[in-house]
Amino acid sequence: MGGWTKDGRHNATNIFEAAAWFRAIRPVCRCGHSATFNPYGIWWRFECKMWDGNLAKARHKFWCVRCGARTGKRVRPVRIDLVDPGPDDIALPMPDEREWKRALSRFRA
Repeated sequence: MGGWTKDGRHNATNIFEAAAWFRAIRPVCRCGHSATFNPYGIWWRFECKMWDGNLAKARHKFWCVRCGARTGKRVRPVRIDLVDPGPDDIALPMPDEREWKRALSRFRA
């Protein structure tokens, strides 16, 4: 489990913690391009694909579309930031409400 940040927020160490604490995922490329993902949809994508949700390892599941279009290769982000969700976040399919509540109850136990 993560600790606390300087501004008093939870410091998530994995995708699920970020979703549980309502922090959006923003991979940032070395070119400066970034995209923000809805926390629930990205957690559900990782869950369905059985990918490791650790933020350090999750970085390898993202790539920059701008750099990819320019170079023809998948360029991985240099970091993943946790930010407040916004209306322009990329919305992936959401989990069923029962699945989300079940996962939350396991997290809180």
